Amino acid sequence: MADYLLELLVSLTIVAGAGFTLVGSIGLLRLDDVFQRMHAPTKATTLGVGLILVASCLATWMTQREVSLHEVLVALLLFVSAPVSAYLVARVALQRRSNARDGVDGEDR
Repeated sequence: MADYLLELLVSLTIVAGAGFTLVGSIGLLRLDDVFQRMHAPTKATTLGVGLILVASCLATWMTQREVSLHEVLVALLLFVSAPVSAYLVARVALQRRSNARDGVDGEDR
C-alpha cells in the first residue's frame, strides 16, 4: 500500500511539473514584452522542472532505496543559472531600450 501511495505521489508530481513547464513555455511564446517573456520561464518553468526532479528523486529512492545526487546537482544548476540568465537578458533589454531612445542604431561606438 505504501508503494502505491509513493507511485501516486510521483505521478502527481510529474503531472504538476509538466503543467508548470507547459504554462511557462506558453508564456514565453504568448507574452508581449521581453520582460514579461523573461518572467514566465524563470518562474513557472523552473518550478516545473524542480517538481520533475523531485519526482525523479522519489522514484529513485522508491526503486533503489538510495538518494540520487544527479537530480540534486541538476536542481542546483537550474536554480543558480535561471536568475543569472534572467538578469543578463534584462540588462541587454534595458540597454537596447536606452539605445533606441537615444537614437543609437545598435552599432558599437
